Amino acid sequence: MLQLPVYMDNNATTRTDPRVLEAMLPYFTEHYGNAASRHHLFGRDAASAVEEAREQVASLLGADRKEIVFTSGATESDNLAIKGVAALYRNKGNHIVTVQTEHHAVLDSCRRLEREGFAVTFLPVDSFGRVTVEQVAGALTDRTILVSVMAANNEIGTLQPIEQIGGLCKSRGVFFHTDAVQAAGKLPLDVDDMGIDLLSLTAHKMYGPKGVGALYVRSRNPRVRPEPLLDGGGHERGLRSGTLPVPLVVGFGKACALCQQEMSREAERLAKLRERLRRAICEQLDHVFLNGHPSERLPGNLNLSFAFVEGEALLMSLQDIAVSSGSACTSASVEPSYVLKALGVPDDLARSSIRFGLGRFNTEEEVDFTIQQVVHKVQHLRSLSPEFAMAVSYQPEAQARELPQ
Repeated sequence: MLQLPVYMDNNATTRTDPRVLEAMLPYFTEHYGNAASRHHLFGRDAASAVEEAREQVASLLGADRKEIVFTSGATESDNLAIKGVAALYRNKGNHIVTVQTEHHAVLDSCRRLEREGFAVTFLPVDSFGRVTVEQVAGALTDRTILVSVMAANNEIGTLQPIEQIGGLCKSRGVFFHTDAVQAAGKLPLDVDDMGIDLLSLTAHKMYGPKGVGALYVRSRNPRVRPEPLLDGGGHERGLRSGTLPVPLVVGFGKACALCQQEMSREAERLAKLRERLRRAICEQLDHVFLNGHPSERLPGNLNLSFAFVEGEALLMSLQDIAVSSGSACTSASVEPSYVLKALGVPDDLARSSIRFGLGRFNTEEEVDFTIQQVVHKVQHLRSLSPEFAMAVSYQPEAQARELPQ
């Protein structure tokens, strides 16, 4: 039976899987020791649980557990990777390469480094939101110490050619960082095969708890040692001081284990639901445009622009459906999405974009309800738009943009 409201904003955050919550609960009330207090049983139990979770996170990435550093989330992981590498390897170079459509945690870290004297190249993307390995190669100099390219975009779902970029960086002796927040747990990732030296991820995007994330830090070939951002008790091998939130860490590990087990089936199911949503909307509405790559995209992400409709008005009218107009981290901004602008999307279409994020707990019934509501609300809002009436009178045969079959 359909329950309202329907949650379709899984790129912003995900519901904690009940199996994850079940794994966490004992570490609030029974095994509540400090993982750093290994001189007694309570601490040893907590430390053992942390190490099991570290192994689960590492296994998802094809990494060694000793290469996983727990943090408060992806923003901290991005900051530690970028600022940490810049601080420790400044004597080797002062140039960083990234992409215009990265998350603000990457972009703002790079801009901070610019104010401190670093040179940063912000690569443009094509109309689908992708960069090429040739663009990255052309940006490298003998002073480049780090390349940071996200695995999958949080707004438009576009996947980047991470493996090719990682191979390039390895051949040129440059560290490679990827913000894999949206891709981790949804698509296969292997840090060795992909030439990744640092990788950021967070639990709450993959059906785990909020408030915990991790940074993968390569330990050999080459060894990476970022400068710590926090001073304190020397936790996490000195890379991230602070008492670990054991229940959250345990939940993170469990979430990774579940994703590893269910990833392929889940990706196939979500891609089918996404296509069901896209096709039905585009069949019933004209002047609808897909944002992002047609095929190289996250299985559960769909970003559409509805011409002649204000995105905020559409969001407000969809009271029974939780969707967004872009990144949750920039939702307070009234400016058009910087990601869509980087793709060359006109401001009016950028302001009319809606991001649908399908996830583990979404059903066909919820997708069909969303289709019905979106079509109805867009038709109603367009009926109030003089611009739409004028466009229809001049272009009665206008069709929605379709993905290749």
